[in-house]
Amino acid sequence: MNPLDHAHNARMDSDRDHQRSMSETVFSSIKRTLSAAVRTRSWWLEFREMLLEATVYNLRQSVRHP
Repeated sequence: MNPLDHAHNARMDSDRDHQRSMSETVFSSIKRTLSAAVRTRSWWLEFREMLLEATVYNLRQSVRHP
């Protein structure tokens, strides 16, 4: 390893890494339970579809774990 690799590894924050793993878990769960693909073509409808999927996911989680 060169010195730049060591410097990069020293700057990595474990809290940030944990947040990334949590977000990856949520994305995986949304894909598994709701849908794996965005069906719309325009960017606005894609955004709206993803927003609705995230809302449904959050509602399911709140009902499951009050």
